[in-house]
Amino acid sequence: MFAYFFLVITTFWILKPLKKGLFIEFYDQGGIDLMGLAFSAPQAELLAKILNMVVAFAAVVVFTQLSHKLRRQQLTFVFSGFFIVCCALFSRWLINPGDLGVWSFYLFGDLYSTLMVATFFSFLNDSVTPDAAKRLYGLIGLGGVCGGVFGTSVVSANVSLLSDSSWLWVCGGITGLIAAIAWGAGRQVQPAAITAPGAAPSTRSGNAATEGARLVFSSRYLLSIVAIVGLYEVISTIIDFQFTFTVAHYLDGPEIGRHFALVFTITNWVSLFVQLVLTGFIMTRFGVARALLVLPFVITMGSTAFLVFPLLWVGSMLSTADNGFSYSINQSAKEALYVPTSDAEKYRAKAFIDMFVQRFAKAIAVLISLGITFAVTDISSLRYLSLVTLVLLVVWIVAARYAGRQFAALEQSKD
Repeated sequence: MFAYFFLVITTFWILKPLKKGLFIEFYDQGGIDLMGLAFSAPQAELLAKILNMVVAFAAVVVFTQLSHKLRRQQLTFVFSGFFIVCCALFSRWLINPGDLGVWSFYLFGDLYSTLMVATFFSFLNDSVTPDAAKRLYGLIGLGGVCGGVFGTSVVSANVSLLSDSSWLWVCGGITGLIAAIAWGAGRQVQPAAITAPGAAPSTRSGNAATEGARLVFSSRYLLSIVAIVGLYEVISTIIDFQFTFTVAHYLDGPEIGRHFALVFTITNWVSLFVQLVLTGFIMTRFGVARALLVLPFVITMGSTAFLVFPLLWVGSMLSTADNGFSYSINQSAKEALYVPTSDAEKYRAKAFIDMFVQRFAKAIAVLISLGITFAVTDISSLRYLSLVTLVLLVVWIVAARYAGRQFAALEQSKD
């Protein structure tokens, strides 16, 4: 499972610069006209991010339907096969792409990470006990963090060495390897770790488009996870805007790009350190409930510091605090919340949250970021966005504390 997650995230970091670079390059000169309005390349990308929400909803429907009959490595086989075919098709299509090809490939890049990460964690959450999750998720999650470090440090830095078509064949090959690893991992699942050994997830009548939503809205526990996921997306967007604005204010020319590269490198190494040293220790020693509070606590300190000292490196470290702890301890703790839930919640409700709720929150965050650009005009007003962050953090902490208490109760009921 470590190798599975490592390869998924590595492939994400191959696709991310490819899809973003192709999209921005294609519209860099003339932009795009939609409904009589002219959009620059960056503005068009914001529209693509919103369109991702529609694609994510379709993914929820497909995932929900398949999860009634398939589970664990079986789902991985289906989606791996789909993405291998897509990689082969795009390797030809991108030789001379038009508007449809550029937009389709951008959406494909996000769909890959959305479906493959959701499939991975559904597999993992359906294969361990709550106690094992506290011991193992730090180590298994380290695979994703290492994939991020490897992707940003090696793959993205050398992405120009091969053509886009060649990189897509690499992605297809890696995806085939993921399927092989999933087959091996599936053979290692201990029957005692699951509710009904060898059985498929329970079937349920109803609309596949709304089944996950019904499960979520009928459970306060799942709604608390929705709050954690949604609030993080909004807060992270505000932090990213503060970071970008601060860098643009204090630096000029090539120094901007060098500073971004340095901060991103520091962030990935911080994430690696947190996952390697802190995640397993905190989840095992203090439990999932305490682990859920680490990221909001760190962001609270960073946002308070930026409110008082809106300086270059304070804003930069605010971004590092966000991403360095989000993809390490926070992700491991958040995913552990699904372990003591039912099969339907592990597959259908989780798919709705991970695919649709997260993308919907991102779309809301994009709209907020557009509004922020009109409200903030200088560095002195930028600091006060931290007040908004601090208010949202209070709600996040309340939701995290509730989710942590409910996890402990569910864990005890499983024993």
